[in-house]
Amino acid sequence: MSTEKTEDAAALCADYQMDTYARTATLVRGKGSRVFAENGMQYLDFTSGISVVNLGHAHPAIVDAIKAQAEQIVHTSNLFYNEPVGRLARKLSEIGLGGKCFFANSGAEANEAMFKLARLWGSANGGRYEIVSMVNSFHGRTLATLSATGQSKVQKGFDPLMPGFAFATFNDLESVKAAVTDKTAAILLECVQGEGGCVPASEEFVKGVRALCDEKGVLMLCDEIQCGLGRTGSMWAFERYGVKPDAFTTAKSLGGGLPLGALVASPALSGVFTPGSHGSTFGGNPVACAASLALFKVYEEEKIVEHAAEYGELFRKGLEAFAEKYDQVLGVRGAGLLLGLVLKEPDAAKVQEELRMGGLLVCVAGPHVVRFLPPLNMSEDDLEEALEMVGDALAVVYGEDEE
Repeated sequence: MSTEKTEDAAALCADYQMDTYARTATLVRGKGSRVFAENGMQYLDFTSGISVVNLGHAHPAIVDAIKAQAEQIVHTSNLFYNEPVGRLARKLSEIGLGGKCFFANSGAEANEAMFKLARLWGSANGGRYEIVSMVNSFHGRTLATLSATGQSKVQKGFDPLMPGFAFATFNDLESVKAAVTDKTAAILLECVQGEGGCVPASEEFVKGVRALCDEKGVLMLCDEIQCGLGRTGSMWAFERYGVKPDAFTTAKSLGGGLPLGALVASPALSGVFTPGSHGSTFGGNPVACAASLALFKVYEEEKIVEHAAEYGELFRKGLEAFAEKYDQVLGVRGAGLLLGLVLKEPDAAKVQEELRMGGLLVCVAGPHVVRFLPPLNMSEDDLEEALEMVGDALAVVYGEDEE
C-alpha cells in the first residue's frame, strides 16, 4: 500500500486538465462490477468504462497477464517484432475476416486507419475516395473521424471539416443508394449505433448494404468499437446479420482496460498498406496485447458472449416492464447488453443523476436515452439490483404510481 499523501483528484483535474468532460465522482478502486469512490460510496458500474472493462474491474486473469508482460518488456515500437502482438493478430484474423490487422491505441485511431485503407484502395481502383457514413453515427473525435460522424452537435465549431464524407439515413437503403456515386470508395456503418441512441440496424438494411457494395464494387466497412467484442450477444455485431464486411474496427474492451484498437481486414485488403503507408508508435503495445489475449481466453473458458446474449434478454425484459408502468418510458432498444431506455421527454440526464445518487452508474445516448453497458459477465444479483435501482429512480423522476 502506498504511503504517499493522497491529493484531491477533483481539484487537480479542475486546475490542470482541460475542461472537456462533465465529471461527477472520484473513483479510486474497482472490483468486478463495483467501483468505489474516495468518499466511500460504492457503485454498481453499468458503464463499464463506456464498454471498456467488459469483464468488470481488476479481473484476475487480465491483472496477471499485465504483470507478467510488464516484467518482460513493456514497449518495443513497431521497428521490431514482439510475440504478444503476433498472437493477437492471429486471434483477430481467426475470429474476424481471415486477413491481417493493424494495431492502434484507440477506436478513433483504428477508424483513421480504416479510412486511409479505403482511400488508398480507392486511389488504385478508379480514383475513388468518398466514404458514405450514416446520420446519427459516431466514429470518434479526431478531425477525420469527427467528419465521418453524422451528428452536427459534436462537429459544431470545427469547420471546415475534412472533405470526402457523404451521409445517408440509417436503416434506409434507398437513401444509401442515392448517396453512392462514382467517387464512392466505401460505405461505413455501425450495425448497432451506440452513441446515436442504441439503435440496431434492420436485417434488411445490413444485407442490402452488403449487396449494394458488391453491386457497385465498393467496400463495406463496419465500426465495431462499441457494439463488438460480445457486447450485442455475438462476437461482432455484423455476425447477427449473416454478412461480412471488407474491413472493421475494434477497440474499447479489446485491451481488457488498456488502450488498444485494431483495424481488421479481409484477405483482399490485407496488402493495401505497405511499409511507410501507415504507422503507430504505441500500436500493438506488448502489455496491452497480453491483456487482450487474456481477455479472449476468459471469453472462451467462461462463454462470455453466450452469457451476454442470455443476460441481455433478461435485462431487456426487466427494463420493458418500466415502459408498461410509465407513459414517459417509450420502450427499450439495442441488442445484447448494449441497451437504451427510451424516454418521451429529454430526461436522460436527470434519470442518470438519480441513478448515480442511488448507486448505479449509467451512460446516456442523447437527451432521450439512458444507456446501459454492464459487464458482460454480470451476475443475476447485479441484474436484479440494477433493475430495482432503475425502478427507484424512475419513481422519483416520474412519480411512484404514474399508471
